[in-house]
Amino acid sequence: MATLTWHGSSYPTQVLVLTGRSLRALLRTPALVFFSVLQPLIMLTLFSQIFGSITSTANFPPGMSYINFLLPAILVNTAMQSSLSSGIGLVQDMSNGVLARFRSLPIRPSTVLLARNLSDAVRTAFQLVLMIAFGLLVFGFRPDGGLVGTMAALGLALVVGWALSWVFIAIAAWVRKAELMQTVGFLAMFPLMFASSAFVPVTGLPGWLQAIAKVNPLTYAVDAARSLALGNPVTGVVGALVTSGVIAAIGAFFAVRGFRRPLSF
Repeated sequence: MATLTWHGSSYPTQVLVLTGRSLRALLRTPALVFFSVLQPLIMLTLFSQIFGSITSTANFPPGMSYINFLLPAILVNTAMQSSLSSGIGLVQDMSNGVLARFRSLPIRPSTVLLARNLSDAVRTAFQLVLMIAFGLLVFGFRPDGGLVGTMAALGLALVVGWALSWVFIAIAAWVRKAELMQTVGFLAMFPLMFASSAFVPVTGLPGWLQAIAKVNPLTYAVDAARSLALGNPVTGVVGALVTSGVIAAIGAFFAVRGFRRPLSF
């Protein structure tokens, strides 16, 4: 009689099950869902009021409202900030013993990381949709690109956030300390956010900051998302997608390498 050997579930099934597990864990913490949604809405409100007066300056595009200028950038920034939670969540799973249990299962290590990445992408998509609705209802966000252009900008923001989450997952897999992970993440995010075209036109920045903004990859992502939302000639989208793909591939490689190291907790 032939002996049946169980070879484990397929790779897509493993990813699907683990992604569902991460999403259910998120939904079981309503406070976390609430504050993760509240944070970008507060950011949109504050920045729209603080920087709104720059519409009267010579460097600002004539005839454009500040909310139309700002919201596409906030989409990209929110996706970038959400990507940090991917790394923090991985560190927490390492410290509470969840990943130690996963290592005893017949699953590929990369499925754990991909599931973390995908579950955070779903959460980020929910945040971005609510932010667009908030901008439409409260601040009068009316981009010339219409719904199609706005959804394209949202999609681009998700791709950028997805790629950056691999970077933070890779960092988490190597540093394995929540405090260090947060410090490294914020040190990386704030220069990317503020030394870019996100909140003011690059021409309105001091000379030395303009030089940084022009080589800041977030500037190109923000400019591409803004062009899509505003219905302008789309430039930089292909570059943003290709760059995101390269970043994701490099981050995923080092994430898997770091994840395979023995746990030291």
